[in-house]
Amino acid sequence: MLEVKDLHAYYGKSHILHGVHLRVGQGEIVSLLGRNGVGRSTTIKSIMGHVNSTGSVKFKGEELNGHKTYMVARKGLGYVPENREIFPSLTVKQNLLLGMKSSRQQGRWSIDDMYAIFPRLKERAEAPAGVMSGGEQQMLTLCRTLMGDPDLVMIDEPTEGLAPKIVEQVAKLFEEIKNRGVSILLVEQKLTIALKISQRLYVMGHGQIVFEGTPDGLRANEAVRKEWLEV
Repeated sequence: MLEVKDLHAYYGKSHILHGVHLRVGQGEIVSLLGRNGVGRSTTIKSIMGHVNSTGSVKFKGEELNGHKTYMVARKGLGYVPENREIFPSLTVKQNLLLGMKSSRQQGRWSIDDMYAIFPRLKERAEAPAGVMSGGEQQMLTLCRTLMGDPDLVMIDEPTEGLAPKIVEQVAKLFEEIKNRGVSILLVEQKLTIALKISQRLYVMGHGQIVFEGTPDGLRANEAVRKEWLEV
């Protein structure tokens, strides 16, 4: 579904990505792991068109590199940024409605689905989104992106700073997303979560992919974990 080849990206004169390659199949959860600063977030920003890059980004066989971000989103790619980017003065429900691709077309997800998975959003439906906790805002950002009915969603550090109970809910949502045929490219630091829910994993180091394989393969590769993941 998503195929990235020889992706290079720069911030000014700084060369951040050095020929990144990865792929995500239909209904697959793929995790992109690595320490802070190795280029994980830059990778998904480049795919989404937020960062100028060279190389190939194909989604469902169509080349997207060089397209504007809104054009990429219309092709069915969803993006959940690490910094949440909710509309604080709008209510929770209004934030969810803004995420809908079309009010005339029913997608895979409804507001009731979001409320069922995260009951706290239903409780706060009429409250301004800006007064919610960081964990609640993270839930809202995830759900708002799903309301746009993407075929693949890229999620940047969704469990960062969340309470264990909320992390469990997020993991449950990921499984539900997969069950509905939506693919996930997940940027995550918590190795235990990535190993539990992913079908495949990539590890990044210094702007390159240094490991590609299954959760079992990464568990068995102590050298990669020590070199590129452990603090």
